Amino acid sequence: MFELKRRLMTNRSSSDRPLPGLRTAAAGMGILALLLSGCASPRKIAINMVGDALAGTGTTFAADPDPELVKEAVPFGLKLMEALLAETPEHKDLLLAATSGFTQYAYAFVEPKADKIEDVDFDAAEATRARARKLYLRARDYGLRSLEVRHKGISQRLLTDPTAAVAATGKKDVPNLYWTAAAWGAAISLGLDDPELVADMPAIEAMIDRALDLDEDYEAGAIHTFLITYEMIRQGTAGEPADRARKHFDRFGTQWRTTGRPLRRPRRIRFRRNPEQAGIQRTARKSLGGGCRRPPRMAAAEHRDATPRTVAAEPHRRPLSRIDRPCQT
Repeated sequence: MFELKRRLMTNRSSSDRPLPGLRTAAAGMGILALLLSGCASPRKIAINMVGDALAGTGTTFAADPDPELVKEAVPFGLKLMEALLAETPEHKDLLLAATSGFTQYAYAFVEPKADKIEDVDFDAAEATRARARKLYLRARDYGLRSLEVRHKGISQRLLTDPTAAVAATGKKDVPNLYWTAAAWGAAISLGLDDPELVADMPAIEAMIDRALDLDEDYEAGAIHTFLITYEMIRQGTAGEPADRARKHFDRFGTQWRTTGRPLRRPRRIRFRRNPEQAGIQRTARKSLGGGCRRPPRMAAAEHRDATPRTVAAEPHRRPLSRIDRPCQT
């Protein structure tokens, strides 16, 4: 009986069979119906593809030999990221790119401008630092959103019980933890007159400590370079601050000698908040022989040959020309 059924099906006339074109059209209509039903959106797919590509541009900017070109190009890229995030608010790679992008832009191009003009126009320098702080806080907010993608409610828990909040994070979260802590810490360093902002220090400590536990070699020891400076101002921790900082410096040196990665300088924490404090700091810096970047009468060749006073790493890749040089009296 099964053989008879097979023969009848085989000998069926071609007019009884569905045409190949009709089968293709039916399949196309099915896909179209699927798209229109909301199960998939071509617009969202395209936005995600652009977001994936844009999220990977950070290394391209960091490796570019023309900092002026990068300075002019980065703002457009950052605003494009924000436009895409308005359409796909939980794109985790794009959120991370925005966090690191705003942090690095503020640190490399906005905050140094304030240092440059401070002696000439203090008010303009303070306004520039206020702008840098806003950029850091914007970066922090994107970082918290990136953590929220995998860990719902972590933003609020960081403010109430930061240690427990980061306990659920894993190695995949290390970039998010590091850049969020870096942006948050940079904002606090420029907002020491804001008690509410300073009160967030435990959240920063919890994130950076958790990142260190999960992957201490992240970005060629960037976490250690963060802590070299931070340990000097950390409160409520056992041991001498200098000893704790030295441990991170030694660990970073070991990691660098192993990988051969170039050194980068750690971020400096600033405490200038008013003209009187700024004047005191400038006077102390000159009297102690620190803080000079290029003595006014030093020849260019001598400047290039001058030995840097620090060889620690810098997490945000500030150019080596920013390294402090010995002062001339």
